[in-house]
Parts: sequence; C-alpha cells; structure tokens
Amino acid sequence: MSDLPFSQAAENNREPILHELQRLLGDAQSVLEIGSGTGQHASAFAAAMPHLRWQPSEHPQSLATLRPRCERVSLDNLLPPVTVDICETPWPEPWPDAIYTANTLHIVSEPLVEAFFVACNAQGTAGSLLLVYGPFNYGGEFTSESNASFDLWLKDRDPNSGIRDFEWVDSLASTAGYRLLEDVSMPANNRLVVWKMESA
Repeated sequence: MSDLPFSQAAENNREPILHELQRLLGDAQSVLEIGSGTGQHASAFAAAMPHLRWQPSEHPQSLATLRPRCERVSLDNLLPPVTVDICETPWPEPWPDAIYTANTLHIVSEPLVEAFFVACNAQGTAGSLLLVYGPFNYGGEFTSESNASFDLWLKDRDPNSGIRDFEWVDSLASTAGYRLLEDVSMPANNRLVVWKMESA
C-alpha cells in the first residue's frame, strides 16, 4: 500500500496506542475516530480489535486523504469514512461507546478545542469514553525540549495551533460532564488521556 497517503508519526505511535486501546476498549462495541488523517490508525485498530465497529471521520477538506486506505482495507468492522467538522453538529449518531482522537487538539484552534467538548457534551451518553492522544503541557510548562520546539514549529505554521495545557483541557472535559479516568504516559513525550461521561 505504498501508494496510499502515509504519516510517519501515525506509524510510529500505532503500536503503543493500540496496546492501551486493547486494554481500555475491551468491553466497547463502537468507536468514532475524529480526525482520522491517512486512516492508518483506523485500519490497524479495526483489524486488531474485530469486536469494535470503527467509524473513521475527517474534515470535509481532508476526506480525500482518508478514503483511499479505508476503501483498500477489506474489514467488516471498518465503516466507510464520514465527514465530521468539529464545529458543526450533530456528529454521527447513535453516539458510540468511545470517541478517539489523536494529534488533533494541538492542531486545531482553541475555539475548536472548546467546540470539540461542547459537541461531546451535547450528544454524549452516560458511560461513554473520550480518549485523546497527543502532547500536553502541565502547570503551563513543556514536558520536554522537543515539545517546546514542536510548539514553536506549530505556531510558525499556524499561530492558532499549539500544545494545550492539560489543566485547561481537563476543565473543558469536566464542564462537558466527563470525569478523568487515566492520564497515561506514552512514548515521545505524548499522553493518552481518558475521560468517562458521568451522566447525559
């Protein structure tokens, strides 16, 4: 599949993320992935967890990047990609057992991060999980020099992007009705943060 859109970062973090998802999603039946990119995670995770119905999604302008890999992979539990614009609701229904997103919150603007949690609040169901992978700052500080350099690169590319403060993101999740379950340390100074919706 060398002719398909490819992300080296997605390739690098695939196995560490999968290891945690297999532990966290053992009882889940459905996942909506927000910002599926090239589809590398969607195809790999659906293959490794056949008990899950994996729904990949992308912004309308990026759907053409996602679609080829998903169409090439023949998996009954990998659903056809759908369009999800974070700030446009409602998102696909019914609400899944888990929302998963990787390397998105530091790419989109702060208002879109807020919109992400507003949507999760508006449609989320009691007991559903929210799993966010990526870098975070703690106490307003970078966790590594590489993250500080990465943040400069992000802001040079788009002043509205940047590594988010964990405390701010957690407060948005809490306001949206989600309780923090785990904050898992991952390779390359990343985290996998898991929240659970208390009530809908």
